[in-house]
Amino acid sequence: MIRNMKRDYNRFKDIIKGRIKQNLKKYITKGELIGGQEKGLISVPLPQIQIPRFRFGQEQMGGVGQGEGKVGQIIGRSNQEGKEGVSRAGKDPGQHALEVEVTLEELAKMLAEELRLPRIQPRGSGMITTSANRYSSIRNKGTEGLRHFKRTYKEALKRQISEGSYDPDNPVVIPIKRDKRYRHSKPMPRPEYNAAIIYIMDVSGSMGDEQKEIVRIESFWIDTWLRSQYDHIECKYIIHDAQAKMVDQETFYHTRESGGTLISSAYKMAAQLIENEFPQEAWNIYIFHFSDGDNWSGEDTKLCVNLLEHHLLPRVNLFCYGQVESRYGSGQFIKDLDETFKDQETLITSKIDDKEAIYRSIKDFLGKGK
Repeated sequence: MIRNMKRDYNRFKDIIKGRIKQNLKKYITKGELIGGQEKGLISVPLPQIQIPRFRFGQEQMGGVGQGEGKVGQIIGRSNQEGKEGVSRAGKDPGQHALEVEVTLEELAKMLAEELRLPRIQPRGSGMITTSANRYSSIRNKGTEGLRHFKRTYKEALKRQISEGSYDPDNPVVIPIKRDKRYRHSKPMPRPEYNAAIIYIMDVSGSMGDEQKEIVRIESFWIDTWLRSQYDHIECKYIIHDAQAKMVDQETFYHTRESGGTLISSAYKMAAQLIENEFPQEAWNIYIFHFSDGDNWSGEDTKLCVNLLEHHLLPRVNLFCYGQVESRYGSGQFIKDLDETFKDQETLITSKIDDKEAIYRSIKDFLGKGK
């Protein structure tokens, strides 16, 4: 019975995951999953699944408290229904939304399958190591919970054959104490790979709430994927208008300034942050910069190019620039980057015209497995 219940439960989980995967593009572009995080779990609404309920059959059923009834009568309906002063049930069917929980790891796996994302190959040698126990050998002493069934009976069979007590016509093998074999674990060093993600966003007056919502949604999915690839993730947040500031996550997504835009101020801060906190030999570094592409001047763009070429690109796994469409921005910065770094694999640019473009943009940024 327990085995059947477990099988049915696993089948139900497979159905749920299939429904989530079918609608994953909608979840990605609409941002429906971001608010449902708690302790590493994501609440996913699945309105397509109908919740079952009991219905009467054709035969009259007796029993305590049941009395006479009509075929199809719903359990629990009040006899006073329909009288004045008593509320009536609506005639339309109710909408049932089932919320299920999936782990961030499961969500990342679905994202990888949907977008065909390759696994990331970390840079560096993994300077921090941890010990993971692996059952890699067999011993003749141990606890019964670790007894190796096949090896135990193999030893018993060898002993009975050598003693002449094995009967092929009655092949009964009975292990004794000296035949028993047990799995044995030993600590194996495993390198840990760490990643630092630096999110940069333009918060000048031309970046409105719609643009920030796009950044928030895309950053969530980027974060989910990278966390599935590395043992430890450190996130930093930089906002900029004409001046850059280091902020927390909440401030990053909800700040709006009214000044101009000097992108170089954020690139200088990112370079300094990497220099002080994230040595290249110990960290895999990712920078994601989101802006509407409106920089103050061509001279500042030249300074940005210099910072990228000499201070940022040589140190990072990826530098990703996402240009969010805005009617107030010129959109020139992405053109300057594409023209200057057209043969540079470490720098990836992506135009994000609206929420529907988030799906493609994630593929642009993470599709190379860097």
